Order: sequence, then C-alpha cells, then structure tokens
Amino acid sequence: MRKELEVILNSTHDGMIAVNKDGIITLFNKAAEKLTGINMDYALGKPVKEVIQNTRLPYILKTGDLELNRQQDLGNIKIITNRMPVKDEKGQIIGAVAVFRDITEILDLAAEITNLKEIQSMLEGVFNSTQDAISVVDKKGINVMINPAYTELTGLSEEDIIGQPATADIAEGESIHMKVLKTKKPVKNARLKVGPNKREVLATAAPIMVDGELRGSVGVLHDVSEIIKLNKELKEAKKLIRKLEAKYTFDDIVGNNELIDLAIEKAKKAATTPATVILRGESGTGKELFAHAIHNESDRKFNQFVRVNCAAISESLLESELFGYEEGAFTGAKKGGKKGLFEQANRGTIFLDEIGEISLSTQAKLLRVLQEKEIVRVGGTKPISIDVRIIAATNIDLEKAVKEGKFREDLYYRLNVFPIYIPALRYRKDDIYPLVLHFIKKFNQEYGRSITEISEGALRILKKHDWPGNVRELENVIGRAIINMKHNETVIEEEYIPKIYHYSEKSIDLKDDLEINFESKNMSLKDVIKNTERQFIKNTLKRFGFNKTKAAKALGISIRSLYYKIDKYGIEE
Repeated sequence: MRKELEVILNSTHDGMIAVNKDGIITLFNKAAEKLTGINMDYALGKPVKEVIQNTRLPYILKTGDLELNRQQDLGNIKIITNRMPVKDEKGQIIGAVAVFRDITEILDLAAEITNLKEIQSMLEGVFNSTQDAISVVDKKGINVMINPAYTELTGLSEEDIIGQPATADIAEGESIHMKVLKTKKPVKNARLKVGPNKREVLATAAPIMVDGELRGSVGVLHDVSEIIKLNKELKEAKKLIRKLEAKYTFDDIVGNNELIDLAIEKAKKAATTPATVILRGESGTGKELFAHAIHNESDRKFNQFVRVNCAAISESLLESELFGYEEGAFTGAKKGGKKGLFEQANRGTIFLDEIGEISLSTQAKLLRVLQEKEIVRVGGTKPISIDVRIIAATNIDLEKAVKEGKFREDLYYRLNVFPIYIPALRYRKDDIYPLVLHFIKKFNQEYGRSITEISEGALRILKKHDWPGNVRELENVIGRAIINMKHNETVIEEEYIPKIYHYSEKSIDLKDDLEINFESKNMSLKDVIKNTERQFIKNTLKRFGFNKTKAAKALGISIRSLYYKIDKYGIEE
C-alpha cells in the first residue's frame, strides 16, 4: 500500500514536502525535487531548515495555522504554496505538509493577457477614430468589422454590412477583399464605387496572416470624389491661365539622345540672351515645351508668357489679336479699344507658334516689332513701345517659303537669329522608353492608376513605328493604351497598344476611313456631307498622328483651314 502511495505522490504535478513533529523531512516527492533542484535522497531524513532555507513549515508546526495560496520565490521561479499541520486523532500536531506548484508561466501569461487587452483597447481607439474608412472580412469573405468613417463614407451601417458578403458595399467594380482572399496578395489603389450614393473611392486591401495561415482581409477606402471635382476645377483654371504662364522647365523635357541633348544645350544658351529664337521641327516634337523652358530659364521668367497659335486664328482676326485695336477701328470694335497680345506680353515673352502661316501684311507689322520694338494698333497711328522677347516656331520649310514668295526674306533673317532644331521622334527612338515611363507617371496621376511598366513586346511595337505625330502621338497612344487596361493591371501589354497608322506621303490607304451610317431617313444631304467630312478629317488626323501639317497636305487644304474645321467639328486628339 505504501509503495502504491509513493507512486501516486511521485506522479503528481504538485511538489510535496512533509515533516514530522521534529521538523525532519519524511516526504519529498519527484515534483518537489524538480522544482527545488534538490535531490530526494539528500533531503529525506534531514531537518527541513537545512534543506529549504526560507521554509515556513517549522512555523506551521509551532502554531498549527493554515497558510493557503501563498506566493514566494524559489530560486528562478515563483511558486504558490498551501501549508497545513498534520494532526493525530487527539488533535495533536504530529507533522506538517507543504503542497506547491510553479506559477511562473501562469503569471507571464496573465501579464501578456493584460498587455493584449491594453493593445486591443488602443487599436480599437485608432480603428474607430481614424478618418480612413476601414472594413475587415474573415477568410470566407464575410464582413466582421467596420469603423465609423466607413459608415460615413459609404452610407452603410453595421446592420447593412456585418455578416454580409464582401461584395455588399460594391456599387461598381470588383471586390478587393475577394481578390485578396483568392490571391493572398495585397491590392493597391483600385477604383471602385461604393454604397447607395456610388461614392468613388480608391481602395487598398491586404491579407491578414496568422502563423502563415490566411484569416481574412483588411481594406481601406479613400474618398476621391472631392479630389476629382477639385482636379476638374484645377484643369479649368489651368486652361484660363495657360496663355499667361509658362508651365514647363528644361527638367520636363525627357530624353537622353544626343540630338535632343544638343537642342536642350542650345536652348539653355538662348535663354541667357535676349535674342529672338526660332524653334524648327515637325509637329508634335515639343516646340512649345522648349518655348516654356526658355522663358522660365530667362530673366523674364517672373513676367507674362503669352502663347499664340498663328494658324488657329483666322487671318482677319490675327492682326487685331496680336497688335490690338483702337475704338471704332472696325464694326464691333470694343469701346475704348483693346490691348493686343504683344502689349499683354510686355516685359515678358510671346511665343508665336506656326509663324509660317501668317499673311504677308501681318509679317510686315511683325518685322516692325523686331526692328523698332514698337507696335501700332489696328485703326491707330500712334506707335506704342514694347519690350517683348519673341520665340517663334514653325514646322514648315521657311527657306522654301521665302523662295516661293510666301514668307518675307527680311523677316526670315530677323527671326533666324538663334535657330534651334528639335529632332523628330523617329531619329531618337532610344528615347521612346523613358518617354513612355514619363507618360505612364502622368496618366497615373490623371486617371488614378498604378501602372509601373510596359512589356518588351509592346515596346517593340512602338519602336517599329515612324511616329509622324512625334512625341504628341506617342502620348496619345499611351493614354489610349492605359484607358484600355483593367484597373488592377500594372503592365502595358501588346494587346492594349491601339492600332498605329504608318505614314506614307505617296500612298494613303483609305480602307475603312469612313464609318458613317447613312441609313437614317431623317438625315439631309447637308448632314451626310457634314458628317462624312468630319469623319474623314478625324481619320486623316489619326493616320498622321495628329500632325496637322501633314494631315492638311494629305487633305489638300491649308493648315489654317484645317484648324478651322477642327474647331468647327469639335475634333479632339
């Protein structure tokens, strides 16, 4: 029986030490041996005070008191002990026993629980006070948490969402939670519309992983509807001030090709002088960009920059727009007269784009500005002194125009003081890749996208093209490619590159040029002709990458007439 009792006592997790009435150890089980680090054979038969220095058993023998759930240190561990006297049938104390166990882990766990509760309270405070709308779903895609900002943004309450599928808040678009749960990868800046009011948001979500196991997804919504509204207002404001401010600097000119580097170097030199500059190059090469940069690098940068497209203004209006007019100069003239663009640009810079399109009479007045530094308003006789830096630009062969008598030779020499030739894109195809990255960044900001790269295949397609519309055409192609992409895609692939027309002056394929529906019985002959002309002009512009000079030549009309028709029909690039 005693042996069975020893087996039981030695198998228990609790340490046990018993002493007789003289304080001699009579029981020292295996758990006590393990917890104290004292050998059982050494302890048995010895006074307890010699074995356990801070023992309370002699006190129990003396007083007969009970001590329950008392904590104490035992070496590197903490124990909780119950001590009690052992009495015979007469109530006499014949010994004492201590039963104790290690509570170090329990105390550590309690401390961790306390810390976790504090952290939980703190996280709940952050979760509920942040202005970002947050939602959490479990691994099955069921909504389990939303914060007040989420309710405010979407207009959906906890009753509408909690316990419902992740798609419950989506008005338009794909659930980013479900995509995260499917791929176990984060989703960034997805465009969605949420809630009954279809608020437009940028959504980001990430997986919740615990010990390598997917437990759910957390998503954050950013309201962009106000940003879109402000961006629209900003674009309108930019349109109003475009004629008055130079937006670009040389840092905005992208390219590492030696031809473009040479043009930039020459333009920077021109900026430090007051000399008249003429920018030569095909349509879409970036002549206006250079004009802005020269102005911003010059000592006139804090004054006005006025841009004039000479081909876009009719001949009858161009002279009065450039030089102004006096009251009564012509029917409909404004009372008090009007300042011309040269006067508005006083002490600043005027950029005369497509200068090769101005009439000979206007050329004569422009020559006077260059020679005498003064203008005379239409209908006036009094010269007005001005201080204006002229930057001109043309994509026509001025030398040929001079020989043909279409451009004054004396004006040509006055303008050609500091010519800068801007290379066509087909001569610097190594710049296509950095230009594409530049446009990707631009459209990412405009469209709220997160595109990072273009594939090798798509880049090869771009490099095979001759780019008659130059950098402007490339920008349009990249813009259309991005529009064709899905919101969650980050690489422009071959399939998204729109059809690029190859330019040939001698041969123009007119197949599928006209896509007019003539079946409507309500269309008059006039409407048919009008729609046909609009479509034909639009397709011709596309064919030449919106290079207006080449498009006008192919159409057999003047570039001024082309500008008129573009404006008349509302044709956009």
